[in-house]
Amino acid sequence: MRILGIDPGYAIVGYGVIDYDGSDMRLIAMGAVTTEAGTPFERRLLAIYSDLRVLISTYKPDEMSIEKLYFGNNKTTGIGVGEARGVILLAATQAGLPIYEYTPSQVKAGITGYGSAEKAQVQEMTRVILHLKNVPKPDDTADAVAMAMCHAYTVNSRRLTEKQIK
Repeated sequence: MRILGIDPGYAIVGYGVIDYDGSDMRLIAMGAVTTEAGTPFERRLLAIYSDLRVLISTYKPDEMSIEKLYFGNNKTTGIGVGEARGVILLAATQAGLPIYEYTPSQVKAGITGYGSAEKAQVQEMTRVILHLKNVPKPDDTADAVAMAMCHAYTVNSRRLTEKQIK
């Protein structure tokens, strides 16, 4: 199964693509879609949408996992991230991708076993599990790779449970 993990934003959208067969996980690609400050917001959204369509076409993922949006202290930033997330969801839906959402604490628990783990712990576990020399950079990319990994573990766990029930 090929999974596209997304850490949404409007300045930086992190992405990670992994292949997972139920026992082995391999990083295929990672990076970030960036938009420049000062660019009209609707142009930034268009760039994110267009770049996501290219990523989906290039890597042909089977499923997409994306961070579930929550509002912290800065509501204005949250609204912009929500709008960027909307065009990301649109691109995935148009491509027929099933979409799965995870909170940051679900990702932390999925990768480290502890839902309140520090970002550095998640990044180090990501590096170790994927046999990488370095932690993915920038942080948005690392978060997206962890998002894809969390989904792989969640799907695998769900399938194992379904086999036990049968």
